Amino acid sequence: MDSLSLTAGTQDRDHRASSHDTVVIPAGTAETAMGRLEARLACNRDEIRAAQRLRHRVFFADRSGAVGLSSLKRHDEDEFDAVCDHIVVLDHSADRQKPMVVGTYRLLRRDVAEYHGGFYTAREFDITPLLARRTCRLLELGRSCVLPSYRNGRVIALLWQAIWDYARRHEADAMFGCGSFTGTDPDVLAQPLRFLHQNALAPEEWRACAWPQRRVRVACSDDLPDIRTSVRALPPLIKAYLRVGAFIGDGAVCDFDFGTTDVCIVLPVARIEQRYLAHFGPRCDAPAAPAALT
Repeated sequence: MDSLSLTAGTQDRDHRASSHDTVVIPAGTAETAMGRLEARLACNRDEIRAAQRLRHRVFFADRSGAVGLSSLKRHDEDEFDAVCDHIVVLDHSADRQKPMVVGTYRLLRRDVAEYHGGFYTAREFDITPLLARRTCRLLELGRSCVLPSYRNGRVIALLWQAIWDYARRHEADAMFGCGSFTGTDPDVLAQPLRFLHQNALAPEEWRACAWPQRRVRVACSDDLPDIRTSVRALPPLIKAYLRVGAFIGDGAVCDFDFGTTDVCIVLPVARIEQRYLAHFGPRCDAPAAPAALT
């Protein structure tokens, strides 16, 4: 979902100190041909800045059509970074003096978002149905990216193991955020967008809707989208969310700063089958064996 945290000790931390100072997340490690990989929360400014530089490279330097202010800088940064938590995948290869950030996600919990002015997704979508579930512990996922040379199943698995552990420890009831198609031409994307609307539309109680003033006009058609062609046109991340049980909100939005067309992904935790959770990490009822972050 393309749409991380300054660590304890930075500004604007009063509300988050109790959770951030005590949050624990076990490091997930995996030996690969590219070296030793580790997924965990970013724990200092340098790691967050490295994640922002990675985001800049993936979202702007390696993608044509993105014209936002961040595209003119060497890092991608917005006001949400200061209040989010950031998961990073680090490569601890022996030939480097310090680990390199090769993958990242940023996370925003409902209690933090409500204290700091809301969710990023709410800029593009009316998420009133989600917010109306007052006891629902929401977790927004966003700014996901992986260095091109590391885009393999192992890195993605490490990111999701860390996300699931974070969601489990904070007892999240649902995860959501923006999922992106590259490009801003609705005619080019009409078929996969119609496919999502017809096959994965969220029920009303979970249905975020694109704001009318930003909603993409998709050409209507009485013909059913070809399933194989439509699925092939879906970005890998959106396909992955659908595979584990996610819904899609109503409508899409063009983000011209990033050169993308976004849909709203909504994933109630109760819809995730245990067979998929086995890929993300320990069962939610398994005893934790965390390493504390300081």
